Parts: sequence; structure tokens; C-alpha cells
Amino acid sequence: MTTVEPVGTAAAPGPGTPQGTLSLLGAAARHDPYAFYRTLREEHPLLWDPRLEAWLISRYADVAPALAGRGLAGPRRGSCCGPGTVRCAQEYAAPESAFALLREVCARTAYVLARRLAGRREADLVEEFCRWLPTGTIAAATGLSYAAVMGRDGSAPTRSRAKAPAATDLGRGRGGTGVALLAARCADQAVLTGRALASLLANLLAHPEQLALIRAVPALTGQAWEESLRRNPPVHVVLRRATRDLAISGGTVPAGAAVALLVGSANRDPGRFADPDRFDLHRAAPGALALGPADCPAARVAELQAECAVDALLTAMPGLRAADAFDPAESGLLTRAPHRLLVRPS
Repeated sequence: MTTVEPVGTAAAPGPGTPQGTLSLLGAAARHDPYAFYRTLREEHPLLWDPRLEAWLISRYADVAPALAGRGLAGPRRGSCCGPGTVRCAQEYAAPESAFALLREVCARTAYVLARRLAGRREADLVEEFCRWLPTGTIAAATGLSYAAVMGRDGSAPTRSRAKAPAATDLGRGRGGTGVALLAARCADQAVLTGRALASLLANLLAHPEQLALIRAVPALTGQAWEESLRRNPPVHVVLRRATRDLAISGGTVPAGAAVALLVGSANRDPGRFADPDRFDLHRAAPGALALGPADCPAARVAELQAECAVDALLTAMPGLRAADAFDPAESGLLTRAPHRLLVRPS
């Protein structure tokens, strides 16, 4: 195992050395991040990346505890949980009635979107479904417009943009205010949920035998969602800063140094998950670093949106399949997902 010290601590490697050619910003990582991650896990589990100016940490055994905050600090992404979060930071405990009502809103929204695509010869599920469903659900539940939830500049929503107490069509007697507040609390996760949905659908379409299982047993969608979050997490890299000297993988990360926790690598670590590159909705291996703990409202909302999405698509398009010869290539650095997903609705 080799570690490379940052400039100022020890001599950095020259550009011709193997370590010097490894960078998260390099061509190899962009072309095939999973092969890049494999190299890091096997040969350089702790590596200084001079281009990123951060330490790369790639093995599950190192990334998982680091995400729990041991000796690392950083700004929280959004208002809720992220990969590896042990305890949800939400102080708001949504009633179960709010989740049930939000599922109704999401199911209606998903079905409307799916029906619009059903008669088409070809459709792009990323552009015409995944990007719309999470934010459209929040907009319908809060009574705000899609543009208001997203913000006029198109950036991710914040709770200040999505705190309307509306959902008047659901009726306050059925918990309308509760569902609006739940939706508002999850607003800033909408874009991330859309990316995770794209990866889930890409995995299912690439494995028609497992999609057929879900057609027969819709209750398996939750397991497929968890497996997709492991194999193709929406968040690949979490940036932190060391608050003290940290001993990791036989090396030392100095206090004050930037750290890149490679979630996308940890979730495919064969030391934690058998045959990690394989998508298997029957996988019995908990511990994937996904969107948050099971009790996190935002994680629960994301899962119910996934269930509504798959159900609506298969109901509206029973013969749904990937377009001929289409490869749903992923893109992104910190977050990653297919940027297109061409399908034949029938």
C-alpha cells in the first residue's frame, strides 16, 4: 500500500510516477470511475490527489466510519441526511398520515407523467420523467409552482422556497398541512432523488429478468431501490476536512487537510459486498452508503417516490424496455447518474 504526501508535508510524486497519474479529476476517472476506484482500493486506499488537493479514501472500512464524522468536519449538504448518516438530523417528526398522503400525491403525479409518454415511439425517462417527478410531487403537495420550488435560477430548492402550508386539495382534516410540511422539508433533496431514480430505472432496464420480477411482485421495488443506491449511488464523493491527524489505511491524514470520501468506491468494495458490480435486488447485504438512515423523512420520501415511479411506468407502459442499442452512460463527479435514458414505451 502506497500513500503520497501533500506538498508541504513531504515530497509529492513527479508526474511520471504511477501515483502522480491518479487523480479524481483525471481522464481515467472520468472515463470509467469504477475501474479507477478499483485501482485505488487495491493499490492506494489512501492517496493524495494533487489536482484535487485532497486525500482520496476509497475502502468501505475507511469511508463508512469517516462519514459518521470521526475526526472530519464539513458543511452539511442541504437540510437533511446524506450517505452514511447514522442519526437523522431532522427535528420534525412527520405523522404517518403525511407520508400516506404524499404517496397519493406522488402516485398521481407519476401516473400523469407516465401516461404522457405511453403513446410515444421513444422517450427519454431522465428528461421527461425523473427530473419532473420529485419536484412535481413537492409542488403539488405544497401548493407551489414547479418554478417556485426549484427557484427562478433553476438551482436546487431550499426550505425557504418550499414552506407553503397549502395542499388544500387534500384537506386539512386529512392532514393537508402535515403533508405540505413534510414535502417542504424534503424539497432540497428533489434533484438528488431524480438522479437516483434515473439510476434505478437504468439498472432495471439493463436487467429485464429483474424488471419482470417487479412486474410480478411490485413489493420488490423497495429492494431494487436499495440495491441501486448501493451500486449506483447519486452521491459519489463527499468532501470533508480533517479536524485532527487521522490514521487511515496505514497512513496519516494531517489535521486541516481536505478529504474526499469516495462513496461510489466504498459501495463496490468486494471486502464488504460480494460480487459488488452485479445488480441483484435479492442482495442480502445491509450497510450500503445511500441517502440516509431508515428513519430519515427525506430517505423515506425518496423511496416512496421510487415505488410510485416504477408502478406508474409499468402500469402505463407494460411493455417498457430500453431503446435498441442504447447505453445509459453516467456523468458527473460529486454526484453521478445517467444523463439520458432512452426507452421504447411499448
